[in-house]
Amino acid sequence: MSGSSRSELGKGPQFRFDVSYSVWWNLFLITTGSLIVTIGIKSLAVPYEFIPAGVFGLATLAYYMTDTLTPGWLNLILNIPLFLFAWFKVSRRFFLYSAYATIVTTVFYDTVTVHMPVHSELYAAIASGVITGFGAGLVLRSLGSNGGLDVIAVYLYQRFNLGIGRIYLLFNTLLFSFSLLRLPLDIVIVSLIMVFITSVVVEQTLSLFSQRKVVFIISKMADSISDDILYKLKQSATFLKGFGAFSRQEKNVLMTVVNNVQLKKLEEITFTHDENALFIVENTFSVIGASFSRRKIY
Repeated sequence: MSGSSRSELGKGPQFRFDVSYSVWWNLFLITTGSLIVTIGIKSLAVPYEFIPAGVFGLATLAYYMTDTLTPGWLNLILNIPLFLFAWFKVSRRFFLYSAYATIVTTVFYDTVTVHMPVHSELYAAIASGVITGFGAGLVLRSLGSNGGLDVIAVYLYQRFNLGIGRIYLLFNTLLFSFSLLRLPLDIVIVSLIMVFITSVVVEQTLSLFSQRKVVFIISKMADSISDDILYKLKQSATFLKGFGAFSRQEKNVLMTVVNNVQLKKLEEITFTHDENALFIVENTFSVIGASFSRRKIY
């Protein structure tokens, strides 16, 4: 099928205001996310001597072994060479946002205390994983990062399209293997549970506002349906040329992209016009470009 245009995706009215490159929006995400990460680690992980993932986990282990500087300050020190790497290899904007995230995390760790009287190690690990993952996910939705391995991961992703999973897997394998020399096996296992939950919640947080539905509508009332999509849903659409296998007649296939909230409204619009319409929905993780999300450039 080839695309034809009466109303094309991304060429209709621009109804969205993209704030993803706004400085204040990025600072809000980083500050809020860093505060939540700090609460998750300081209030639940450190009291039980759990080991978080990544560089902060290394800083936390060093704190358990030396009991000198706080994990926040140790994390800041360990991030200095990674910040230099970000400055020269990624971008100055990414460096500034990531440095800000690490600095505010250090400040929050030394100034903010939230007592959470959780008495079970397992419950504490689960709660810490959920809270830390949500906070880390908010930071990663910005144009910066939480510092640490995220810096290396962003660079490798931009240059070689390599995912973050392998980097974290290698580093955390070494980290938790070394932790066995200092901590009981039970604590290391519970820490692994916490880290797993953290990674799952990070992924869910990143996809929370990015999920879209690609909808194909085959109907004899495609023109009327497209008008309602444009002016009621404030959404764009595209006509694709189709050819009926049974009727041997050319027909328009209407394609549009909506979010979960708009999906039921679109379904109602479609079947109000044509109760015999064919309504096909496919999941897509994200849509980049035109009137949707802008391509993320660090």
